[in-house]
Amino acid sequence: MKTIVIFFIALLITVNVNSQNVFREQNDLQRLSPSEFGIPAAPVFDLMGVTPSQVVKSSEIKDFKVDWSFRSWSLNPNISFEAQPIWEFLYNRKPIKKYQKASPFMRSLSTINISVGTVRDETGNRRIGYAVKLGLYKEKDPLMTKNVYDDIETDIQAEKELLENQLQEAKEYLDTITNILQKPKARANITALEQSLMQLNIKRSQEIDNRAKVIVAENWNTSWVDVGAGKVNTYISDIKGNLDELVLNRNTAQGLWINAGRGLGKNFLVSGLVRGHLYDEEVNFVLQNDQTLALLDTTTVAANIIMTYGLNLSYGGSMFTFFAEGVYERRGLRTAFEAVEKSYSPPQRFTILEESVSWTKLEPLIINFGGDWRIKRSIILNYSMRLAFDRALKLSNFIPVVGISCLMR
Repeated sequence: MKTIVIFFIALLITVNVNSQNVFREQNDLQRLSPSEFGIPAAPVFDLMGVTPSQVVKSSEIKDFKVDWSFRSWSLNPNISFEAQPIWEFLYNRKPIKKYQKASPFMRSLSTINISVGTVRDETGNRRIGYAVKLGLYKEKDPLMTKNVYDDIETDIQAEKELLENQLQEAKEYLDTITNILQKPKARANITALEQSLMQLNIKRSQEIDNRAKVIVAENWNTSWVDVGAGKVNTYISDIKGNLDELVLNRNTAQGLWINAGRGLGKNFLVSGLVRGHLYDEEVNFVLQNDQTLALLDTTTVAANIIMTYGLNLSYGGSMFTFFAEGVYERRGLRTAFEAVEKSYSPPQRFTILEESVSWTKLEPLIINFGGDWRIKRSIILNYSMRLAFDRALKLSNFIPVVGISCLMR
């Protein structure tokens, strides 16, 4: 919990510094306008498994983001916050050339993504977690396309100098006016020139965005490789939201993963995921006294791992996609009895009743199909139908999942 609090504090500090910079640099024409090929779900929601697509996409957001998950279809605050602090401090609101001249290592470091989030699951338990993600490789970067934005910088700078000269002349003219009836018109002209100067930054960003959109539309399925890590704790909570006992199963885990994608032509994207959940599993069983045949309910905790492998095929473009994916999971300790044997030694004259051993059910095969709709430049709607199958390939669960991601622009 202390680590999660530290992440929240770091995010709040970053937001505060960011908001102060907005006012300090309101007339700064060097602001770097972020652009991204998509708006992926928060890594912490990926780790929790509450996103419509479980084979996650690249998380190059270059902005603050809020996600909502509606897997449980309730009004509970299933929400996450996400940011890229190194990008925010080193490159955002800086000249485009600073980012373009940075080393590949620093550009990769700027993709470090921190997210914190919480959901309330179908059983009423409260899940709280954080995740960190880093982009190792990106085939295309809309801001690294050279000579695309240079004329914008030149034109905007020339316009700025012209307006500044006109503003200076207008102020000097106001000081020379002797007829007070002419002063309101002169002051109105000064105000209009000041507003035009303030709007230059917005105009510059819009022109860069319009050109970046062309690059994004052509490269929405660019190839990438990301790595990530995170932790999620799950608590039994009451109706007031108080956190009680920590739940010991796969929902309380540390996760490590790598995901990658490769474009096929202009309309297809193939993505893959390999992830490991490291966690403690609570296993329940019954001991029998060999002499009296008395039964004793017993519990042990076994260290376990779940390996997840996923493959996703998406079709579409920069504004919408449709996808189908398959996800396969398996435990390191295959059976509950094996977990008991690894973690528990029965006392003398007691025997473990193998048929009594039980633990959390695992659905090894999951098939998702759905899509993404980028409603606006900063808002995307994700949706899917999730089908879970047991070991006998019998359908055991069917869940609709919806998520909304919003960049804070």
